[in-house]
Amino acid sequence: RNMSSAGPEGRKKMRECVGLIDSLVYYIQGAIADHEPNDKATENCVCILHNLSYQLEIELPESYAQSIYMQRRNISSNDKTPGCFGTRSRKVKEKQQDIPLPEEKSSPRGVESLWHSTLIRIYLSLIAKSTRNYTQEASLGALQNLTAGTGPMPFAVARTVVQKANGLPGIRAMLHASHLTVKKTAVSLLRNLSRNTSLQSDIAREVLPDLVSILPESVPGSDIACEITASICYTLYNLTQSSSHNARLLLSADGLPKIIAISMNDSNMLSKASRAASVLLYSLWSHTDLHNAYKK
Repeated sequence: RNMSSAGPEGRKKMRECVGLIDSLVYYIQGAIADHEPNDKATENCVCILHNLSYQLEIELPESYAQSIYMQRRNISSNDKTPGCFGTRSRKVKEKQQDIPLPEEKSSPRGVESLWHSTLIRIYLSLIAKSTRNYTQEASLGALQNLTAGTGPMPFAVARTVVQKANGLPGIRAMLHASHLTVKKTAVSLLRNLSRNTSLQSDIAREVLPDLVSILPESVPGSDIACEITASICYTLYNLTQSSSHNARLLLSADGLPKIIAISMNDSNMLSKASRAASVLLYSLWSHTDLHNAYKK
């Protein structure tokens, strides 16, 4: 677990170690099957996999990169808006292209397992079943890492989480976790997922009211709570930017007074949250059909 935090070279060596990733996955599968998702060894295994999934998209071996990104040759994006994430996750673009997806191998080996649907379902299972904060955070963080890029692999993972594995209910529950770093990672994961235009209606229907409910009434006093607030605002921005229906959902959940209150703070230390709220307000105002509702 310590060595998996050793940087790009350490991650590369561990990913290339024959049988290591397969063994970690095998152990976690056994723990879940035996209804023991809270043991320390499972936590260690998930934390290692979390670290090995960091910057995976840009650190993939050439052979994998060629096969996965073969379909991406003619796709480009000019969007340069950066994201805001935890220390173990890449900064990413706010919008994600809808990209043709590569076919998934039925029997993944080694590094292939890191983005395979089998492991994605394991993470979602641990999020739902484990009561250990570090295990929950590492599972959420691994999914956050895997959805942080803009290519077909992150998009495929996002689609698996939302549509194939029905992962949103478990992630939604983590929005209400008392442990702030678990909540922060859950919000950051949702922010990544919300960049996928084809998934936005599902995400809005499932979690938009919860995101609004955990927004504070004004700018929070701590740095981590401020980061969570900013990340929620950017997630709501993604969900409502192109959807008048989702903007109306936000309105009916009484989100507007909270967002206005957060945007009006001018403290330098807490400007991240107020700036994000201001960006969201500006975007909401672009829905001209809602102006009368806003004014009321």
